[in-house]
Amino acid sequence: MNTKSRLLGMAFAAADTLLELDADGRVDMALGAGPCPRGPVAETWRGSLLADLVGKAGQKPLAEALAAIRPNERAAPIDTLVLCGPDYVRRARLRLFQLPDLAPAVSCAITYDGAPFTLAVPEAPQLLSADGLLFRVRTSLAEADGDVAVAFVDVPGLAAPGDAHQRAAARVAAVLQASSVDGASAARLAPERFALVRAADSQTDLVTEVRDAAAAEGLDLAVRTTEAALSGVAPPESTVRALRFALEACIREGGIDGAGAAFSESLKRTLKEADRFRAMVKSRDFALEYQPIVDLSTGVTRHFEALARFGSRGPADSIRLAEELGLIEGFDLAVAEKALQQLRRSGFGLTRIAVNVSGASLGADGYVDGLLRLTAASPDIRNRILVEVTETAAVADIEAAARRLTGLRRAGIKVCLDDFGVGAASLDYLHRLPADTVKIDGRFVREIATDQRARNLVARLVELCADLKMSTIAEMIETESQADAIRALGVGYGQGWLFGRPASEPTVAPPKPVAARRQGAVASWG
Repeated sequence: MNTKSRLLGMAFAAADTLLELDADGRVDMALGAGPCPRGPVAETWRGSLLADLVGKAGQKPLAEALAAIRPNERAAPIDTLVLCGPDYVRRARLRLFQLPDLAPAVSCAITYDGAPFTLAVPEAPQLLSADGLLFRVRTSLAEADGDVAVAFVDVPGLAAPGDAHQRAAARVAAVLQASSVDGASAARLAPERFALVRAADSQTDLVTEVRDAAAAEGLDLAVRTTEAALSGVAPPESTVRALRFALEACIREGGIDGAGAAFSESLKRTLKEADRFRAMVKSRDFALEYQPIVDLSTGVTRHFEALARFGSRGPADSIRLAEELGLIEGFDLAVAEKALQQLRRSGFGLTRIAVNVSGASLGADGYVDGLLRLTAASPDIRNRILVEVTETAAVADIEAAARRLTGLRRAGIKVCLDDFGVGAASLDYLHRLPADTVKIDGRFVREIATDQRARNLVARLVELCADLKMSTIAEMIETESQADAIRALGVGYGQGWLFGRPASEPTVAPPKPVAARRQGAVASWG
């Protein structure tokens, strides 16, 4: 075998098509396969300008490379789309080189990536929602042979009115769908914001392909992308939960120019915060403060609510993070454990404490079983614990949650529905969850003294709860006028700065002189 044949064999081992271009960039010689597996061979390109055979977004870098190339120089690879019959394209990488003996001719090696696909899309393909994207992430992490990533793509101006923009949006959707890991894992998060699951080592140039898709409709749009590797950073379920948390922030804060600009870092930060939260729960490195709830007819303290404190981070942010990442059940049990330790201390034998439990913690048996286990050695202490079901996270299975709460009540543990009226599920919870007490959200209380509408709502709620044999608590009472208005409506108990601020220990203050009761007494649950 002569040297020329060997060199030609090596060239074809590294490429699918070999071209020689003249000084104008026209194909003077072509060897090998064309871009279409069953279409014409590359030889049919002879006489054509290479610029006419690539996508519009690839034409400028090709022209710049041809103008700048010098003998013995290799131009930077060009990732582009190559035309493959009517309305079909194929991803390709072009490598240009100029041999001194052949100058000004330029040698070009083309390597194809993936199968041909169409850019002529009469209707936009059905893309996933954010929830659908998360499902595909979970599936991909469980099944993929290699690492996967989530790529985010912003195309400002894509959603402008006009037929050309609508067609361009359909083309972009098709390109992103074809670029996803299984051809069906692209999502549209907003009119001009997309995301897709793809192989972490994918060489597909999303910017070029999306620009080509828009250019096919005569639009010159900027494209921005960012990518977050997912495999190996955490267990799959934790990764999906963290991705959801960061994804919501990305959408909420304005896409890639906001949270999405450093989405990978945002995801890592979320996972790191999750690890920190787990460590905090394990070491019990948080504090409880106790705020009194008083009998509005006597001013006597009925019980205390245990409020978690996390140092510099706000409790609401920490609770939301824990709920989103599936960490809340362990934390809710840790709060109950600390409150029980307080109840067992000398001098607190008559104290009663309410602890919060997220609706998410009622999604399985773990919380109820854990609380009963914590109180098994001294079951009488269950009569001094009240569980407040918060609505920060929705109860997924109300019937199952009702069975679990019934189990607590049978054991002697009282149940309260917290923040009633702030969430859409409040009436459904009142109807279907067994409870002893309803806590009226402070938003109704804030304007109770001056807002007749708020008074009417609270009055009807008190009547409804009385019919259901439930007591009522109003929170965020700060003034005597609010307390008077709440008391007049028949609300039994109150909580707020008027009666005491949260303190490191459940300390009973002397009651306000509403009625003659022994000072320092603690009322029963009844």
